[in-house]
Amino acid sequence: MKKVSFAEFGGPDVLRLIDAEEPHAGPGLIRVAVRAAGVNPADWRVREGQILKAHPVQLPAGVGLDAAGVVDEIGEGVDGVEIGDHVFGEGTSTYAEFAVLSAWARMPEGLTFEEAAGYPSVVETALRILREVGVEPGQTLLVSGASGGVGSAVLQIARDRGVTVIGTAGPANQDYLRELGALATTYGDGWTDRVRALGPVHAALDLAGSGVVPELVALTGDPRKVVSIADLTAPDHGVRFSGTAGSVPAALAEAAALITRRALHIPVDTSYPLAEAAAAHADSQAGHTRGRRVLIV
Repeated sequence: MKKVSFAEFGGPDVLRLIDAEEPHAGPGLIRVAVRAAGVNPADWRVREGQILKAHPVQLPAGVGLDAAGVVDEIGEGVDGVEIGDHVFGEGTSTYAEFAVLSAWARMPEGLTFEEAAGYPSVVETALRILREVGVEPGQTLLVSGASGGVGSAVLQIARDRGVTVIGTAGPANQDYLRELGALATTYGDGWTDRVRALGPVHAALDLAGSGVVPELVALTGDPRKVVSIADLTAPDHGVRFSGTAGSVPAALAEAAALITRRALHIPVDTSYPLAEAAAAHADSQAGHTRGRRVLIV
């Protein structure tokens, strides 16, 4: 089978499309014929060797956490799923023609493989950080770097829960944030004044890692009301850095429910063939995404 792999840590150019042995589903796992794989910032951070404590890597290594595909192997002890089912979920080395998943859910009706591949890690992260930041219905949440996949999910889930959301993004994504129900403003010089003009902030999320954690603390007045998923220096400011996943099966079930009742939709910004994984990583690192990036297998 074809698989994206890297034999050394480094930039996107270390990624190679290679021939590899097919993986197989062990106990409690399933294997899918991958149709699409999600591209997440965690993928290129692992490739660079940034987060080895959370994601130990033995080189050469595969790439990817998220996938959507067709079930073709079921491990011992697994029930509730059948060969041929269309599922989306999380596993390892998903940038490949076949991948083993450790958590999955049936794809909601009407969702394409391309769309479904963009949800697993994104929705798990969004649900986790909303829980950790402790924002309540009727309060206002500030989301810094709101137009990407996690931000798109956070905005919609928070609004569905009765939370007012202020989102920051580049000028080109202001209308997109408004379409998702957020009060939108740009980052850059004077951004904190623009946020204050939109109202008081009760909690804040840093999704971009652009060095704004001190400002988010000042806006909320409490470092305990700020959570970052992108700035490793956040703890230096008394702010929680959230990098460890919670219950992925529960998150997938909630994602499927939200999608089914049309309370959540994350658009695919760009699709790439598997052979262009390096370009997908380079674009992901450059930022300015509106929604998700995925690889088509």
